[in-house]
Amino acid sequence: MKKLALTLGVLALPVVTFAQDLSNLKTLVGSIGEIVDLIIPILFAIALLGFFYGLVTYIFGAEQNKDQAKKTMIWGVVALFVMASVWGLVRFLGESVGVDQDPAPVVNPLIPR
Repeated sequence: MKKLALTLGVLALPVVTFAQDLSNLKTLVGSIGEIVDLIIPILFAIALLGFFYGLVTYIFGAEQNKDQAKKTMIWGVVALFVMASVWGLVRFLGESVGVDQDPAPVVNPLIPR
């Protein structure tokens, strides 16, 4: 009985899915994309500040704090490297698949040449 119900549910899924209006989903995905676009530069700035914090601690810190400062600088560089690598990988995959990476419209000059 459970297999029959599962089979009917799977067969009915396309009917239910295609009957839905997806405009709300597109709006939600667009909103999430805008939030991610705002968060990415903030994360880069935090990683860069972490590196500089470790650098300043290493330069002006006492001898016992130098090991912790080295670790902070290393993790700051690792974070920057990972974020830049993921960003580059996403851009590469988007270009190879054909996804438009630049959402800004092309503006023609007002004065023709």
